[in-house]
This record gives sequence, C-alpha cells and structure tokens, in this order.
Amino acid sequence: MRIISGKYKGRAINPPHNLRARPTTDFAKENLFNVLNNLVDFGACDVLDLFAGTGSISYEFASRGARSVTSVELNPVHCNFIRQTAVQLGLENFYPVKANVFRYLTACPKQFDLIFSDAPYDLPNSENVVSEIFARNLLRPGGLLIFEHSKRMDVSDRPEFWQLRSYGSVQFSFFKN
Repeated sequence: MRIISGKYKGRAINPPHNLRARPTTDFAKENLFNVLNNLVDFGACDVLDLFAGTGSISYEFASRGARSVTSVELNPVHCNFIRQTAVQLGLENFYPVKANVFRYLTACPKQFDLIFSDAPYDLPNSENVVSEIFARNLLRPGGLLIFEHSKRMDVSDRPEFWQLRSYGSVQFSFFKN
C-alpha cells in the first residue's frame, strides 16, 4: 500500500499482518482522487473517513493538504496502527478516533466538507450510514459524501445521490448536500 500523491507521494504504508481490513485498491484510489482533484479544494476541506481500516484514504487526504482529517475505526489494532502511522508521517490536524461509526455519527459535534465511508462489504445495513449523515446534517452546504460499496449494492434511489463511479469491483456512490 502506498500514498499516491501529495506531500507524502510514494511513501509505503506497511500494515502488520494481523490487520483484517480490505484497503481500497490503489487503482480505485488513484481514480477516485483524480475525480476529486477536479471537484474539491483539499486545503479548504475538513474530512471524515468512516470505517477507516488501515487509514489509507485518510493519509491520501492528509497528503493532499486537507485542513483536517478525522479517521474513525472501531478495531483497536487498526486504530492504533492509524495513530502510529500518522505520528511517523508527522501529520498535523489528523484525528484518529476509536469508535463505532454509527455511535460516532449520533454524537458527532461538527460538520465536514467531505465524508468518505468504506464499510466492510458484508456489514449488514452499511448503507444506513448515508441516511444517518444526511439526517444529522453532518455535511456542510456543497459538501460531498462518497460511499464505497460492492457492485451488488445500489444506493442511487436516495434524493442526495449525484453519481456513480465504478473501478473494477469497487463502486463509489457520490452524494451532494
């Protein structure tokens, strides 16, 4: 796993073998950020990364100069890895949070410009995160939610749905506030 672009471009991130996360593929991640480069000003973005896993997406946002990155992960081993990697990279305004995503969303004290969610594909009702984010008004006006999911899921019936991007087996559904 590597950081694709920005200040830390090319840096390898080597999670220990006991991490059970399914990181977004480099191919999908690179294409996602190519799209985002044309849509957002990273330096003006407060980012929330849900189901952060190894932190791969969080590091990409931080490397591109996001104003702040909050990385939420329930697994303590994964969260500790994210925290240690952030320290090794010297990331500022980077906030790893060990929490259940759905509980975090109900108590979240702020709004974000961009929210990325990559729940485990086999997590029942993972699409409910989309409803929670909009019900709790966690996106700032003009903000983007990107929900990563498998091809077996379709969330395009929601009123905030904007577009779908597909990269191999990875799907990104975009929602606008």
